[in-house]
Amino acid sequence: MGKDSKPKDAGGKGKGKGKQASSGADESASKGKGKSGKAASDGLGTCTYVKARHILSEKQGKINEVYKKLQDGWLSNGDKVPPAEFAKLAAEYSECPSGKKGGDLGWFPRGKMAGPFQDVAFATQVGATSAPFKSTHGYHIILCEGRKN
Repeated sequence: MGKDSKPKDAGGKGKGKGKQASSGADESASKGKGKSGKAASDGLGTCTYVKARHILSEKQGKINEVYKKLQDGWLSNGDKVPPAEFAKLAAEYSECPSGKKGGDLGWFPRGKMAGPFQDVAFATQVGATSAPFKSTHGYHIILCEGRKN
């Protein structure tokens, strides 16, 4: 906090240095690190660790097939996918070594995962399943199981 003065933070009007100004919640989150309650109410932009499972496929068709199973079983009804059921699909379909553990990646901090994977993992609400997305490793679906600071 020593680099930026308070008047700069309060009156910056979007002229931030880029990295920290990219998320819309950063302005309010910078005022109170969690104690205010308002900025961290959904926890999406403020947590530093996420616990997730994922399914990885090299082929888009395969990941879409898995996502259809998730939709038919739970998502189309507005239900959350039970972690045990997600784990079964990960064990069956994922091409990542984590598939043997039900796709469990455990807890990981910001900066550990590459680009779009990190973005989706930290943007997905606890208990929610992401839509399929592409990264440098292939196509993924993420189930967010937790978040913490």
